[in-house]
Amino acid sequence: MKKTSDKIHLETRVPLRDIMRPNATTVNDDASVARAALAMCRDEVGSCIVLEKNLPVGIVTEEDINCKVAAKDRKPGEVRVREIMSTPLITIRADKTVGDAASMMTKHRVRRLPVIDESKKVIGIVTVRDLLTVSTEINEVMADLIEINRVDEVEVGMCNRCGKMSDDLRRVDNVMLCPTCREEEFLQ
Repeated sequence: MKKTSDKIHLETRVPLRDIMRPNATTVNDDASVARAALAMCRDEVGSCIVLEKNLPVGIVTEEDINCKVAAKDRKPGEVRVREIMSTPLITIRADKTVGDAASMMTKHRVRRLPVIDESKKVIGIVTVRDLLTVSTEINEVMADLIEINRVDEVEVGMCNRCGKMSDDLRRVDNVMLCPTCREEEFLQ
């Protein structure tokens, strides 16, 4: 964990390769929107990476199809994905981390990042949902670790309630209390 300006951040170094979905859905840039929609339905995903000569150049999402085709009463079979794709495409290399991906998504205001290899070929995709899943799992593990390692704090010092010195202070609702004040707290 890293403390920065009074906020504690869990620093994750989870490699993207470990959480990305391999075999991202792709279409060629000359494919019709209908073909892209069919591929997205087949793979049960919300986007398609657009390739030109096997290299990623854009992305088409359900929102693109809804707003740029359906809402304008255009025929999906007659519109090419290159006409509606979002570009330039923001990508990330597989050797980056979950933290790197989250930073990029925030900076570029995107919800999906195609993952590329050294030759810039698409090898997978990572989404906000993927990052949230990892975050939730990490939070659950951290909560378990905190509970496992929790020790009843016993300290020597001054009681936060009565001000008397005690060699048996324990934390109750975020204040250190002596045995007498703990008993009074319990009776309330």
